Amino acid sequence: MGCSAGHPTPGKVLLLKMADIDNKEQTESDQKEDVEDVEDIEEEDASEDSKARQLTVQMMQNPRILAALQERLDGLVGNPSGYIESLPKIVKKRVNALKNLQVKCAHIEAKFYEEVHELQRKYAALYQPLFDQRCDIINAALEPTEEECKWQGDEEEELSVNIPDFKIYEQDEMKEKVKVEEEKKDEEKDKPKGIPEFWLTVFKNVDLLSDMVQEHDEPILKHLKDLKVKFSDPGQPMSFTLEFKFEPNEYFTNEVVTKTYKMRSEPDESDPFSFDGPEIMECTGCHIDWKKGKNITMKTIKKKQKHKGRGTVRTVTKTVPNDSFFNFFSPPEVPENGEMDEDCEAILTADFEIGHFLHERVVPRAVLYFTGEAIEDDDDDYDEEGEEADDEQEGEEEADEENDPDYDPKTEAEMLLLMSTGGRCLNDG
Repeated sequence: MGCSAGHPTPGKVLLLKMADIDNKEQTESDQKEDVEDVEDIEEEDASEDSKARQLTVQMMQNPRILAALQERLDGLVGNPSGYIESLPKIVKKRVNALKNLQVKCAHIEAKFYEEVHELQRKYAALYQPLFDQRCDIINAALEPTEEECKWQGDEEEELSVNIPDFKIYEQDEMKEKVKVEEEKKDEEKDKPKGIPEFWLTVFKNVDLLSDMVQEHDEPILKHLKDLKVKFSDPGQPMSFTLEFKFEPNEYFTNEVVTKTYKMRSEPDESDPFSFDGPEIMECTGCHIDWKKGKNITMKTIKKKQKHKGRGTVRTVTKTVPNDSFFNFFSPPEVPENGEMDEDCEAILTADFEIGHFLHERVVPRAVLYFTGEAIEDDDDDYDEEGEEADDEQEGEEEADEENDPDYDPKTEAEMLLLMSTGGRCLNDG
């Protein structure tokens, strides 16, 4: 049987069919391989993402890298973005107009604080009779009545109505006997007068003040009778004075030792936007008339000196300053030009903070600092302790890293670069 050239033979058709099948299988195989390649790439990307996350976690646990990041972020604070500079000139003029309005707001705010000071002076006169009564009770000049001594926390729980009558009688009888015995014991002992060591206890309970109180200060502070705040008279520059009243003692002759703080409530012309209420500008103490040999702010030391030529040794006696709470009344003077060295500036900054704290917190709430109840409300103290503890822990971790033979600063830098670029730099190779 002959076959025309225009039609394929059955064998050729078979071959074509087989070829089609092979091509189809190859296509399916290629597609499958492509899918597998895609899956491999996705798995590789996921693996890279996982590594990046692990590196980020490690970096977040490294205090040195965090410190470096924080330093970089701090450097960005206050840097102009360029937006204001790019504004048209007419818009910049309008911004300047807003700034002028802000300056006027600052001056109004200053007047507001002046009136607040007047209100403080007014209400100080209302508080003072209560503070005088507090002073009298502390110093045994006034004995409060039983009614005045009652406090809700001291009330005894009432007896249950379910207790039989005879038990109530027995309990009342026992209480009466205990009361009589306690009264006899009190009579045998010397009864304390007033509230001993009231202000010394207050100072020792306040961290800001306890750091100032030395052991040799305590016998003197036991003689402190009262602490008052006096405001400047109407029409006078804004100021307040702390008055420490002492009973007669063997250390100095002053009955009152004072510290005055002068304040300013007006924006600084060179930087009006920094105004944030009254600020203490300077403070003045007072002269303490120490009795002979009782000045605890000074101490005598003996020092041996050797003569270079002769080789003889002599003892030299010198009087040098001594740490004491009473140095509080001899603050460094602020120069007329306002320029101070770092030490004086640090001392005055701490001094202003202490004066403000005594004025605003300690004097008005003295009994709560005596009992410790006000201290529980001062959350800032606990935050500072926590921060110090964190600093110590960071210091230990830094020391461990420096002593670690496997520690590699290059790796640390790479981690820092990784986070700042979202993980791209290291992956891009």
